[in-house]
Amino acid sequence: MSESEEIKKAALSRGRFNMLFGLTLLGLLLLLWVALGFATTSFWSANNISNLLRQGAMIAILAIGQTFVIITGGIDLSVGAITGFTSVIVALLLQSGLPIWAAVILTLMLGAGIGIFHAFGIVQLGLPPFIITLATLTSLRGIGLLITNGATISITNDTFTEFSRNDFLGIPNLFWMVIVVGLPAWVLLHHSRFGRYLYAVGSNAEAARLSGINVKGIIYLAYTISAVCASFVGLLLAARIGIGNATQAEGWELQAIASSVIGGTSLFGAVGSVHGPLLGAFILATINNGANLMNVNSFWQRIITGVLIIVIVYFDQLRRRGR
Repeated sequence: MSESEEIKKAALSRGRFNMLFGLTLLGLLLLLWVALGFATTSFWSANNISNLLRQGAMIAILAIGQTFVIITGGIDLSVGAITGFTSVIVALLLQSGLPIWAAVILTLMLGAGIGIFHAFGIVQLGLPPFIITLATLTSLRGIGLLITNGATISITNDTFTEFSRNDFLGIPNLFWMVIVVGLPAWVLLHHSRFGRYLYAVGSNAEAARLSGINVKGIIYLAYTISAVCASFVGLLLAARIGIGNATQAEGWELQAIASSVIGGTSLFGAVGSVHGPLLGAFILATINNGANLMNVNSFWQRIITGVLIIVIVYFDQLRRRGR
C-alpha cells in the first residue's frame, strides 16, 4: 500500500470515529438539557439559553485552536493569558482613537506573532511545548499588569461593546462567532492537505518528515492558529465586559484543554476533530450552568470536569492499545 493510500485509509477511519464520537457527545448534551429542563424551572428560559450560548462560545473558540496544537502532540498553556493580554491591547488601541477595524487587525496580528514565537521556541530552540507556552503564560500576565499598572482599561466605544450583547436571528452574536471560526477550521482540518499533514505529524513526526511533509511549517501553523483564536477571544471578552484586564480569562487554558479532551481529542496526538471540542465546551458550560441554577457548590463543577477528563483519557488509552 502506497503512502498516500495509507493516509487516505487513516483519514477514513478517523472520519468514522469522529462522526460516531460526535453523535455520542451530541446525545449526551441533549440528555443534559432535557434532564436540567425537568430539574429546574428556569433552564429553558430564553434568558438562560442565551447566557449558556454566550458562556460556552468563548471557551469553544479557544478549544478549537487548542485542538490543532494537541493533534500535533503539543499543548498550549498560554491561551488564557493571551486572551487577557489582548483584551488590554485592544482597549488601549481603542482608547488611543484607532478605528475598530484597525484595532481588531492589530490585535489579531499580535496573536499571530505570539503563536509564531511559540513555534520558533519549539522548532528552532528545541524547547518542549509545555515549557515555552507556560513561560508565555506567566510573562504575558506580567507584561499586561506592567502596561496597565495593575488597573483595568475602560472601553468607551459603544459600537465595539454592543456587538457582544446583541443577537442576530434571536441567537447571540458571540455564538455566531463560534460558527465563523468553526466552519473554516472544519474545512482546514478535515478537508485540506494541511489537515492530513497535521494528523501525520501527530502520529509520527519523523515518519511525516521522511515522507516529505514540512513538519516545521505544520507546527508553526498549528501554534499560530491557536494563538490567533485566543486573541480573537480576547476581542470578544473585551467587548462583552467593556474593559481590558490582564488578569481576565485566568484558568481558561485548562477549560479549553478539558473541552478538547472531552470532545475526543487525544493528548497523545493524531486524534481530534473540530465539532468534538465545540460539543465538549458546551457540555462543560451546561454542567456549570445547571449547577448554578440548582445551587450546587461550585467545587463540584470542578470535580465533575476532572472525572470526565480521567474517564475519557482512560478510554482513549484503551482504544490506542486495541489498534
